Amino acid sequence: MRPRSLVVAALAIGGVAAVLLWPKGREVDVVAVARGPLAQSVVATGRIATPARIAIGSPLAATVLEVTVREGDVVKPGQLLARLRADDAAALVAQAAAAQAEAEARLVQIEKVGQPVAAQQLAQAEANLKVAAAEAERARQLVAQGFYAQSKADDAARNQANAVAAASAARAQLAAQQPGGTEREAARARLEQARAQLANARARAALLTLSAPSAGTVLTRKAEPGDVASAGKVLLELADAGETRIHATVDEKNLRLLKPGQMARAVADAWPGQPFEAELYYLAPAVDPLRGTVEIRFRVPKPPAFLRPDMTISVETVTGRKDSTLVLPTEAVREPDGGKPWVLVANGGTAQRREVRVGLAGVGKVEIVEGLAEGDQAILPASGALDGDKVRVRPPKAPRVGGLQVPQGMTK
Repeated sequence: MRPRSLVVAALAIGGVAAVLLWPKGREVDVVAVARGPLAQSVVATGRIATPARIAIGSPLAATVLEVTVREGDVVKPGQLLARLRADDAAALVAQAAAAQAEAEARLVQIEKVGQPVAAQQLAQAEANLKVAAAEAERARQLVAQGFYAQSKADDAARNQANAVAAASAARAQLAAQQPGGTEREAARARLEQARAQLANARARAALLTLSAPSAGTVLTRKAEPGDVASAGKVLLELADAGETRIHATVDEKNLRLLKPGQMARAVADAWPGQPFEAELYYLAPAVDPLRGTVEIRFRVPKPPAFLRPDMTISVETVTGRKDSTLVLPTEAVREPDGGKPWVLVANGGTAQRREVRVGLAGVGKVEIVEGLAEGDQAILPASGALDGDKVRVRPPKAPRVGGLQVPQGMTK
């Protein structure tokens, strides 16, 4: 046999052997079931919510004289915020004060002068009545004796009647000016009315001085000196300095994982490197039917100084934690709608479907409670393998150093 024929025969035999010995099946990527720590959490995005927003407005039409605060200022209860001017306010106070003084003088006059004078007038009227009565009796006797004409007796009777009327009027006048009397009570009522009108005028004038009703932070300033403020116009807006809170929403499927009292890690988008603690205290009793979400609220026990109202906050609430458990990347677990989760495992060169029971779900990882053992190789869905397929595990790629691929075992 020629040498060339020997070479061809050797190559043919080698090719057949290579085909027979070469591993069969689809090449797949796998991840191993490993033991390690796992934390389950629910992440939500929300905003800093102030306990209350307080609108400070002008109670009446006035001109702004002074505004003493600006946006961002922290104010104390009762601190002056702004002064207004209304020309009619001072005039109303002066008018009401004059009316009160007049009413006070009238009451004093009744108590100090009117009552004694009325008493004297009554005494005089009663004395006049006695004289008139005596003269009327004398006139009747003289008429009876024939010394007087009847006209004299009639005149005396009229004088007596007038004296009776005058005494009754004097008696009524004295009664009216005594304590509990109608005239004195009317004067006292006029005085109380004048006092109320003065208090109302002063209260109206006091409305021109705007003060902080509670401690807080100035959010907006909408007025400057010289502006004309109509009644009801908002000049300033304050954020109450109460407890700092975070309002957020989560998908309704996470409701079973959340409960009041759970601690969370919050991070402001503007300060990502400065996390702070928050405590879940409220779960809304109803679900938003349009979005399928639930409102949740957190309180911040120690709010950082950089927090601002309406600031965007990311909140991660840890709902479960295990220091050591079997874990697998989430992408390796397949969960068909309405079915049990399962994993495709590479076992002896064959892809095998195994149903699993999962537990905690962390970021990118899930706990395997049942169905797999540590070290089992789960086939990733991207490999395209199906249950029962022959498979070959693709070896891991060698690490790259300085842009060059280095064989396994040569790196430190």
